[in-house]
Amino acid sequence: MWLHESRIEIDAAPAAVWARFTDVAGWKRWNAGVAECVLHGVFADGGEFDMHLPDGGEFRSRLFDVVEGRCFADETQVGEHRVRIWHRIDPLDGARCRVAYQTEVEGPDAAGVGDAVTGDFGEVLAALKRDTEARS
Repeated sequence: MWLHESRIEIDAAPAAVWARFTDVAGWKRWNAGVAECVLHGVFADGGEFDMHLPDGGEFRSRLFDVVEGRCFADETQVGEHRVRIWHRIDPLDGARCRVAYQTEVEGPDAAGVGDAVTGDFGEVLAALKRDTEARS
């Protein structure tokens, strides 16, 4: 199993970040790796979303471990690999929080797939920070 974590501190309340997370169609505003994203059902355990990438690729993911205002995870099957990403919001004080993406990959080339999946997470989190702070 391959593991990775990226984090950033954001000068905004956790609720502001949660609003960005639950606006699945709006992910493309702060994630350059998303051309379009469509939620099927509700943002809750068992919900699914289709993500369309700028290069034309697409995949479907399933939501799990959704805790309102705190965290959610998604699971995607990529060939022989299972990719799970936990998105966590940790309050620091009333006006700040830390956001962490923890990634777990299982499969024959877990490290290669993991590096490809998480390679832009620093940029994604920095863009989430900018977007959230600008709108707060």
